Amino acid sequence: MNPFDIKSKSIDNYYVSMPKLTSKAYDKETADPYSKLRIILMNGTEFEAINFSHRFSRTCDNNDIRRALAAIRRGEAQQQKRISSLKPQNENILEHTIGYEHLAVDLTAELALKESNPYVKQALDFALLEDFDHLYRYADLLEMEQGVKAQRLVGEYAEIMPGRPTISEHRHPYDSIKKHIDNKQEKLSTVLHIMTITAAEQQTMNYYMNAGAFYEGSSLGRELYNEIAMIEEQHVTHYGSLLDTKPSFLENLLMHEYCEAYLYYSCYNGEKDNRLKLMWEEFFEEELCHLNIAKSLLEKYGKIIAEEVIPDGEFPSLIEFCPHKDYIRNILSNTVDMTADREGYAKVEDLPSDAEYFAYQDIVNHSKKLTPSHRVIEDYIAKKGIDYRYQIAEHPVVALQDRHKDNTSEFLS
Repeated sequence: MNPFDIKSKSIDNYYVSMPKLTSKAYDKETADPYSKLRIILMNGTEFEAINFSHRFSRTCDNNDIRRALAAIRRGEAQQQKRISSLKPQNENILEHTIGYEHLAVDLTAELALKESNPYVKQALDFALLEDFDHLYRYADLLEMEQGVKAQRLVGEYAEIMPGRPTISEHRHPYDSIKKHIDNKQEKLSTVLHIMTITAAEQQTMNYYMNAGAFYEGSSLGRELYNEIAMIEEQHVTHYGSLLDTKPSFLENLLMHEYCEAYLYYSCYNGEKDNRLKLMWEEFFEEELCHLNIAKSLLEKYGKIIAEEVIPDGEFPSLIEFCPHKDYIRNILSNTVDMTADREGYAKVEDLPSDAEYFAYQDIVNHSKKLTPSHRVIEDYIAKKGIDYRYQIAEHPVVALQDRHKDNTSEFLS
């Protein structure tokens, strides 16, 4: 599939009436978990597209370009409203949060498995174990406060058990900056993977930045949202720093629209719900229009043909949502004790005593017993005797097998 080869209608054909902006919500009891993940992913993708377009417009002095951006952005905004309103009103903040973390787990694993650049793959594998742990912490809070088992919400597609303990994930900001790629030296799939995971993690960050204040459960739950929101900010910095810094706004606009088309086409091909499948198809066709406008802008004002940015327009392997339990277990076994160390990674035990990691930990976790992610598990165990998990076999990391305590000491050194 090469989206540049497909003709599209003019942009005015894709605007919809106000009543159509609010979609019929899915049934939270019967919807496939992967349908929910596609909705979260594409909502985040549209957020990224809209935010990027605003940033571009605010730095551009050509009103013809700005009018074109406004026209595309209006369509993106309508798409975002139609996607976000698919979430039902009876799905509460914490239940929806399980979907966010499930997306982070299975999407990251899917991209890592497909990634050909070892450095980018390492970045994906590293953050994967942290989102995996977030799923576990939120799942225990959900069962403890609402009696809802996250195992049912994830459809048993993903295991729920400790990853790299969240308390150990707090790192100095300097350690979140990685080496950026050069788009012209990379496979198109690598560029798309970084763009996709950055948008997805940014969506999670944005959600948690506000969700904690609206959480109606315990004060501990509000604290947990704030703690994990800080890690998601790290992840956005971590992934965003991998993006090529050299392309112009016009070049980046083309890549954004191409990435959206790629993701909608991936959703269309994997979707089992016929109503959603039709929506993904409709939005894919709309993105073809946006892509053609971006191509024209690049050629007219940037004096660059699209083939210089995307030499081969054929979509790479599409994103498929499926369980990755064995892959995640393998990454857990081999890298759970790692931390970020400037542009690289290291075992915590191998860091020098004066490392910035320890200085920052002393600030944010000066009293480790008060850290929310740790307290959630300790409180659950105090009430139920053992923590809440869904796992298909013994935890692959010996230090994390004991369900009667939250082991953090071995991961902080």
